[in-house]
Amino acid sequence: MKESSGIRELKGIGEKSEKIFQRAGICTVGDLLRYYPKGYDIYEDPVTVAELEEGRIMTVSGAIYGRVQVGGNPRMQITTLHVKDLTGTLKVIWYRMPFLQNTLSGGGVITLRGRIAQKRGMLVMEQPEIFYPAVKYEQKRNSLQPVYPLTAGLTNHAVLKAVKQAVEKTDFAEDLLPEELRKSQELADFKEAVSGIHFPENKDVVFAARKRLVFEEFLLFILALRVRRGREEQVRNPYCFREHPRIARFLEQLPYELTGAQKAVWQEIRQDMCGIHVMSRLVQGDVGSGKTVVALLAMLFAGLNGYQAALMAPTEVLARQHFDTICRMFAQYGISLRPELMTGSMKAKEKREACSRIAAGEVQLIIGTHALIQENVIYRNLALVVTDEQHRFGVRQREKLRQKGECPHILVMSATPIPRTLAMIVYGDLDISVINELPKNRLPIKNCVVDTGYRDTAYRFMKKQIQMGRQCYIICPMVEESDTLEVENVVDYTENLSEILGSGYVVRCLHGKMKQSEKDEIMEAFSQNKIQILVSTTVIEVGIDVPNASVMMIENAERFGLAQLHQLRGRVGRGKHQSYCIFMSASRSEETKERLEILNHSNDGFFIAGEDLRLRGPGDLFGIRQSGILDFRLGDVFQDAGLLQAAGKAANRILEEDPVLEKPKYKNIREVLRRNWQQNAFEATL
Repeated sequence: MKESSGIRELKGIGEKSEKIFQRAGICTVGDLLRYYPKGYDIYEDPVTVAELEEGRIMTVSGAIYGRVQVGGNPRMQITTLHVKDLTGTLKVIWYRMPFLQNTLSGGGVITLRGRIAQKRGMLVMEQPEIFYPAVKYEQKRNSLQPVYPLTAGLTNHAVLKAVKQAVEKTDFAEDLLPEELRKSQELADFKEAVSGIHFPENKDVVFAARKRLVFEEFLLFILALRVRRGREEQVRNPYCFREHPRIARFLEQLPYELTGAQKAVWQEIRQDMCGIHVMSRLVQGDVGSGKTVVALLAMLFAGLNGYQAALMAPTEVLARQHFDTICRMFAQYGISLRPELMTGSMKAKEKREACSRIAAGEVQLIIGTHALIQENVIYRNLALVVTDEQHRFGVRQREKLRQKGECPHILVMSATPIPRTLAMIVYGDLDISVINELPKNRLPIKNCVVDTGYRDTAYRFMKKQIQMGRQCYIICPMVEESDTLEVENVVDYTENLSEILGSGYVVRCLHGKMKQSEKDEIMEAFSQNKIQILVSTTVIEVGIDVPNASVMMIENAERFGLAQLHQLRGRVGRGKHQSYCIFMSASRSEETKERLEILNHSNDGFFIAGEDLRLRGPGDLFGIRQSGILDFRLGDVFQDAGLLQAAGKAANRILEEDPVLEKPKYKNIREVLRRNWQQNAFEATL
């Protein structure tokens, strides 16, 4: 069986299950082999009741204490048990499992594994896995069970069963990486790595497997960027840009002066657009550093020179905010250029009319979402493409938008700080500009790191802020075990908070399971102060700008990476009011406290990124995974910084030795790159 074989060739996968796998992006055996676990259930030694920590999945052993009780109503029966050891008593709850009353009625010692929550001031374990009698736990003790990302109808067991067959039956005759490269980097071969990542005997096996697979992932990515960059450096600038006096007047009309960093970056962009070759530039700037006005200057420069510019934002709310801001500024400053909004939720007639104006060249600045790259959107003379929060789009969407014009200039914006040494590798197809100053009128956010005992105090503080006219965010972490639990977690939290605060406070929730139209409606209502507290998962990490919001509270802050926490914090501190961020942690770990203290004492995203890099190591594979920087299957540019740099050096050596990868030992790499480019609708480069 080859990697290109369809998954129907595997035993037990018929037409119906094939469609379920395809929904998860698994069409071939190769796709299945690379459908890596998102983590592992580690069946560790049981702890005492006194050692249990809120928010963690833990194992406890103890004697069944008292009677097993069943209460609640017929639709939601709740089974309650108490487990006692020498250090204390733990309350255990199961929902819709009344039969456990008979199963556990014999008493004795039991082992339970589940997530620890806090209910009414006490720790409880909800819906745990049962090992009864307790000796049954010994069969799983210290084992690693892979946990896969799932979609509707796809179970962890089904993925595990299919992967096992694929590993056993696939022909691994030719490894993608040449033997000499594997030896020099001390990497496992592909078969060993795939087997190790899916069926590890211990942590060391996972680390070795992951090292090989992440190195390969980084190497292919970097080689693709290097080849692409070589092609783009040869593309001459087909546009004629001339200095325009309206730009200088626009800068004079602004109610503030650009920072030194903004001025320097604008000059780099202006020189690129007037230069010999087409611009491909990344502007990296911390949250609130003023990237948007620099992008607007570039778009204004294009429009005043008779060309069109397009700005693609990750959400409709953010696209609309950009559009409204530009319209307001143009009206205020007497700029005659016409902006156009293009989003997916627009009615068919509105879209047709907008497309007609774009095609006729009646509008010069087009702002929108992914709708900008739809086939029916035809531009008259697109000379500049700007993407906001570029990691949310990736190279493919950027390229699709670029193909809408005749090699337009590309400007990508990112508020995700990443140390320059890594940025030069990760963004290898782009020149990099950094805005490392904040506007003078911004008040620094005040931070505090607290435990869960501070929650009631935090609620009282929020009420005071709301009474002053401000608004608040509360972030709940994703529950990794189940998307459904994630939703219930946010919904339950919202209901409980509404009861605690009482009438007069509008509390609403936002989560990834909502339809886009529902999300946009909630975010729009929040931006208009019709909602005072927004309880959300990380879906608000980008794409919402509400200057009136002054408080951000992040529950279980220990479960997020530092860069993501910094991004979330950046949703406040965007207006004239003093803003606050409360990092609430249920962890007693000293390492966690050290991490969160970095955020407590600094609002500098680049400093935080560097500290994140310093603190992270291979052990974090079983803890927090960084989120939000590119879309690698396994790799993490912080956690795997050493591998990223090694892959960058290897890519340089390979291209110095063989610039077009024509040697036999690189033929597999060449073929993969060619296939990837073609699948992503790019012009083949090899």
